[in-house]
Amino acid sequence: MKTLKFFALVGLLFFFILFQPTVAARLEQTNLDDIPNYVVIGAFSKQTNAIRFTDHAQKDLKLDAKFEMNLRRNLYYVYVLSTEDLTLAVQEARRLRQESEFRDTWVYRGTFTNDLSSTLDQTAAVDINPVADLKTEEPKTIETAPETKVETPSTGTSGNADSLSESSNLPPAATAVPDAGGEGTSFLFKISRQSDLKRIRGDVDVIDVDRTRKMGTYKGNLSVKISSPQSKSGNMSLVCEVFGYRKVQRDINYNDPESGPDIIRDATGSVVVPFELERLKKGDIAVMYNVYFFKDAAIMRPESRYEVTSLLEMMNENLKYKIKIHGHTNGNAAGKIISMSKDSQNFFSLTDTKEGLGSAKELSEERGNIIRDYLASNGIDLKRMEVKAWGGKKPIHDKLSNRAQENVRVEIEILQE
Repeated sequence: MKTLKFFALVGLLFFFILFQPTVAARLEQTNLDDIPNYVVIGAFSKQTNAIRFTDHAQKDLKLDAKFEMNLRRNLYYVYVLSTEDLTLAVQEARRLRQESEFRDTWVYRGTFTNDLSSTLDQTAAVDINPVADLKTEEPKTIETAPETKVETPSTGTSGNADSLSESSNLPPAATAVPDAGGEGTSFLFKISRQSDLKRIRGDVDVIDVDRTRKMGTYKGNLSVKISSPQSKSGNMSLVCEVFGYRKVQRDINYNDPESGPDIIRDATGSVVVPFELERLKKGDIAVMYNVYFFKDAAIMRPESRYEVTSLLEMMNENLKYKIKIHGHTNGNAAGKIISMSKDSQNFFSLTDTKEGLGSAKELSEERGNIIRDYLASNGIDLKRMEVKAWGGKKPIHDKLSNRAQENVRVEIEILQE
């Protein structure tokens, strides 16, 4: 009898295996119009920051904000609209970018769960830039993008001057991807070094002059498509700022871009706008926008490596350069300071560290010192470098504002060139 039951169960299992639709077949039956679209205003690795951000959107801005863990991204997504209408979601994201403080709002198309037994969850997910010309007829896997630094203002009083810091890998909401078809004019921002015309990695901010708003940030030396600003004049400002070089701004008209000097169309029809960048000069001060520090630490995060390497290249390129490294924090509260142990060379890791207490000024000084020490470890003479610690004495914004993260920064001043 037991033998009969065993074979009956085996037969039943075999039946289900034979007649169970394959994953591919189930996906073909899935209606892509049923995929949810979320209008996202922020993403956080810590739930407490997502709660605080959601409360701000609800109480101060009267938005119907909610947050939920996106298991596909391992981040808490704060969103203000969920709809199956992709067009509606994109329109709302564009409106928030133009009319609210959430200038990096994007659309997430997909589920927050990651249940492979669910047919809908087996479809890919994508973060959509509402100002870029992306093909969105069906979801695609998100392309790898540089990490973005996010620091959320803290409502507490404990911790040191910038204990508010939280790094979060935000989707590339304000960065356009290479030309993927769709409407708009193709542009190629040709970024090169003035001295030898060697190509340089960098981005270009596109500004709608009439509305004084940023339309997006686009990669240099790649063909990208830009939608019309839909303004009366069609005037745009193109701003290229690459660390180690002087900022360059070019003004063009979207409707007649070739009227600008040195602007041509290449064989593919792309509008080629050259940016020949000049190295920093004596008296110039440049912000290291892409140098980030671990929370409460005078240790750089790994994503800072590219920019400090650019500084090293600049110092090696011109042996007459002498610089002053300015360190700034958000506020002046004292607190814990994590720093490298003696003789450690882990400039980008929290391994082999020590902890202590100190003022905001001491924290900013140690952060300047670690950049100086990194350069020295790579052969730059210490006599060519100075460090100036400011703590929170020179903020760019109020320490509790939504842009307080910009107060936490390192600046490089050229003393001699």
